[in-house]
Amino acid sequence: MEVQQFLHMNGGEGETSYANNSTLQRTAITKVRPIVEEVILDLYCTSFPKKLSIADLGCSSGPNTLFVISHIIDTMEKKCRQLGHPLPEFQMFLNDLPGNDFNTIFRYMLPSFYEKINVEKGVGLEQCFLAGVAGSFYGRLFPSKSLHFIHSSNSLHWLSQVPQGLQDEMGIPLNKGRIYLAKTSPPSVFKAYFAQFQRDFSLFLKSRSEEVPGDGRMVLILCGRRNSDPSSSECSSQWELLAQALNDLVSQGAIEKEKVDSFNLPYYAPSIQELESTIEKEGSFRLDRFEVIDINWDGSEDDNEETFEFDKLASAQNVSKCIRAVSESMLASQFGEVTIDELFRRYEQNVVQYQSDGKGKFINLVICMTRKG
Repeated sequence: MEVQQFLHMNGGEGETSYANNSTLQRTAITKVRPIVEEVILDLYCTSFPKKLSIADLGCSSGPNTLFVISHIIDTMEKKCRQLGHPLPEFQMFLNDLPGNDFNTIFRYMLPSFYEKINVEKGVGLEQCFLAGVAGSFYGRLFPSKSLHFIHSSNSLHWLSQVPQGLQDEMGIPLNKGRIYLAKTSPPSVFKAYFAQFQRDFSLFLKSRSEEVPGDGRMVLILCGRRNSDPSSSECSSQWELLAQALNDLVSQGAIEKEKVDSFNLPYYAPSIQELESTIEKEGSFRLDRFEVIDINWDGSEDDNEETFEFDKLASAQNVSKCIRAVSESMLASQFGEVTIDELFRRYEQNVVQYQSDGKGKFINLVICMTRKG
């Protein structure tokens, strides 16, 4: 699978679009807002730059796309007003893969964004310059030492490619019936996934180190896990339920077994220790802060599972729509669009059953780093 061609969130503003099914991701961004605010203010107060260059990597398309940028401008406006400083110019870059729905961002979202910050903050077109940058963040995107701050949310768990080494010498798939890491996956599959993550994340850090000067900052949010087991339910259950739905369609003859056996997601949820060791080994950034945040699968913000009663069907529908919005492009390329509706109907049923004792949780890891001088 050519990841750059097929990995993109569902575009547009329809029922199954990412724009209408990204509450989960917005919840994560909202919970991390105080950390972003602290980092950007510390960065600004270190040297009081007259221009701030900021990149949001893996911006996607929808209501979350300009959420972080709007918050940064709001934070800076309050601080500069407090200090009596003129507001710096903002150079904002929105990055995602070429298949991202940039048209919706620039045609429908950007005009209202500019109008909002102009009315509320007095920030006009002459002070906030926003551009799209299409390309993989597993490589260089910007000129040397051109960025002050980098943000990325819900993106770095997606790999640059499906790991190599998932077939034996005869070309037979090793991870049959599974689409990600499971308890029954062979050890070589675990090794291949981890090796791909290490290569990708190291390249990400190296690329950003060339684009960010000394004391430049990064805040990264990605799906991960607390424990050492990469097949742990805290990072793989949502994909196991999808694999079950795919295998149900195989048993009914709706899709070919060989297509499921050869399909693996370009996804890896790292542990805290794996991230720390990769950052230390690559060596370009200093790890300043690590946070772990639990997010309900359906994006709801109630954390009291003992007393919270929830509509299991409505919750499962939200989970199904979210997973569909982020994975449909890859699934349709492998299995055909005709199977997608039935696949996610079955997936929804699986989620209802899984959540019978409470909501599933995503583990979000938050990493704050400073470029070493």
